[in-house]
Amino acid sequence: MKKRMIIPSALLIAVIAAGGLLYFTHAHPLDKAAAAPAPPPAVSVVAGVVTQHDVPIYLSGVGTVIAYNTDVVRAQIQGQIISINFTEGQTVHAGDLLAQIDPRPYRALIDQYTGNLERDQAQLINAQANLTRYTTLGEKGWATPQLLETQKAQVGQLLATVKADQALIDAAKVQLSFTRLTSPIEGVAGIRQIDVGNIISPSSTNGLVVVTQIDPISLIFTLPETDLPQIQQQQEKTKAPLAALAYSQDATTLLGQGVLGLVNNEILQTTGSIQLKANFSNKAHRLWPGQLVNARLLVDTRHNGLTVAASAVQQGPSGAYAYVVNPDNTVENRPVKVAQISAGQALIDSGLKANEQVVVDGQYKLQPGTRVTMLHGKAAQEAIAQSALQAPIP
Repeated sequence: MKKRMIIPSALLIAVIAAGGLLYFTHAHPLDKAAAAPAPPPAVSVVAGVVTQHDVPIYLSGVGTVIAYNTDVVRAQIQGQIISINFTEGQTVHAGDLLAQIDPRPYRALIDQYTGNLERDQAQLINAQANLTRYTTLGEKGWATPQLLETQKAQVGQLLATVKADQALIDAAKVQLSFTRLTSPIEGVAGIRQIDVGNIISPSSTNGLVVVTQIDPISLIFTLPETDLPQIQQQQEKTKAPLAALAYSQDATTLLGQGVLGLVNNEILQTTGSIQLKANFSNKAHRLWPGQLVNARLLVDTRHNGLTVAASAVQQGPSGAYAYVVNPDNTVENRPVKVAQISAGQALIDSGLKANEQVVVDGQYKLQPGTRVTMLHGKAAQEAIAQSALQAPIP
């Protein structure tokens, strides 16, 4: 009796299991779709537009600012400094009195030479009068020719003495003028090298002060020698000095705009580079002698060039690329060729088209085909700022 009850129970369990398997293997397609995982959410990015306009082409190098003129104010005579007539850092003009050497010894010397001149002039007048008398006597035969020649020689000697006296006076006046130490150029006075009461002389190593002319000012910078043909071609084409720009070391602040003044007459063999000199009007004094700056030389203009924010260009194993936003809001990894990066803008040779949208912030979260949502306004600014804070320090 017990065996008959056990067998139907086993059959019932088998039927239920088979029914469950049949249900799951033949479930409705809509049930399968409901069970599929949801697509990943769109990634928030900041996008920019590829613009088309005329783009200046620059050659970039590193240079050092030098003074247009530099003069060490030195003494040409020896004497005691009795006054300093400038303050350190003061703007001075050509001819301005900077210091005064005690002039008394040189004035006394002029007085001495003036006395000698007056004495010799008196003797000359007397000798000339005697010559006139002896000439008259000689015409009448009352004076010998020898006496007449002797008197002529004396007059000539005194004339030479008077000229020598005058030359000594002129030389002494020149020496007296050297007691005034003046600025030879217009510029800025540096640190004073000597104090009132000290003796200064031509052998003084540092002189009185260094005056540097900084308006205008010059910049010497280098470029690869391979850039020389392009520079020469542009000079022949424009028949005018090429424009030059000076930027701060971080290349973010424009310090001055000038023109190319010189391409040096030889290539530096050790570095394979060419030196150039540009001149700048520096009225705001933003360029300073000895300052290290980034120089940019304008050599051409790309008409209808394509530009995009430099942050849109990424570097991968195969070279530069950018994420392009497709019409369906998915991104595409597009290889690009960059001609130059200047002022935060990349000039694109190939890979992008005008008015296309490219991702300029948030690329680290993307892969080809990722769906994106574009941020605008304040949200975009906050995202860019956050990325800047998270960026690794170079």
